[in-house]
Amino acid sequence: MKRVIASLLGCALLMLPGAALAQGPEEPDVTSMDVEVESNGQAYVSYLAAPSEGGPYPGIVLIHSFRGLEEGYRTMTDAFAARGFVVLAVGWQTFEESPSDATVEQLLRDSVAFLSAREDVDSARLGLTGFCAGGRYTMLFLPQIQEFAAGVAWYGFPFRGDPAPADLIGELQAPMLMIHGTADQPSPIGDIYNYANALTEAGKYFELKVYFGEPHGFMLANSQLRQDEVAQDAFEQMVSFFERKLGAAS
Repeated sequence: MKRVIASLLGCALLMLPGAALAQGPEEPDVTSMDVEVESNGQAYVSYLAAPSEGGPYPGIVLIHSFRGLEEGYRTMTDAFAARGFVVLAVGWQTFEESPSDATVEQLLRDSVAFLSAREDVDSARLGLTGFCAGGRYTMLFLPQIQEFAAGVAWYGFPFRGDPAPADLIGELQAPMLMIHGTADQPSPIGDIYNYANALTEAGKYFELKVYFGEPHGFMLANSQLRQDEVAQDAFEQMVSFFERKLGAAS
């Protein structure tokens, strides 16, 4: 797989080798670019990666952590696209470090519209994934934005905020995968187990993958995507879940 990077802002075009997570002889070339998502009259600088040809493909909105749209998320977005998804890593902190939940909700709805307008996206197969604060947003908005047919929440916060994601369990219809580490201090694994119990009692479908000894934010190290066994497996867990719930690439 080769990665084609096009900047809508700088109009640069170059060819680079693909990320390690995305290598494979059957995988398509990927076009990656900086884009702007319009929301509430503001342009949110984001990152988009998509197979260079074919489709329509499932579309994914990716919500980065509280530490920003680090290089590791761009690498992951490229690798994700190489598996047959159109992935929008939305820059939700473009204007505020801690925007209101209402602001983020509108941005996600506008991100859905952004992806749905693309000819290479099947708007009936949209997914949501997020990390840290993005994990909380995934838990929070998967029940509220019906266009998302599945979600993957990475080390989220089910009991934080007003409302908290746990307050909206009754509204959850889409399947959700949670990925977490047992050494997560900001979001203790006990909270995830309690949330999973509440989901079970409410009859809501979920899957849970727990990694022993892994801390909060374990997919990135020094802003770069980890390439070890844990990171490889966790990435595959996410991709496999979306392939099963949204359907494989066309």
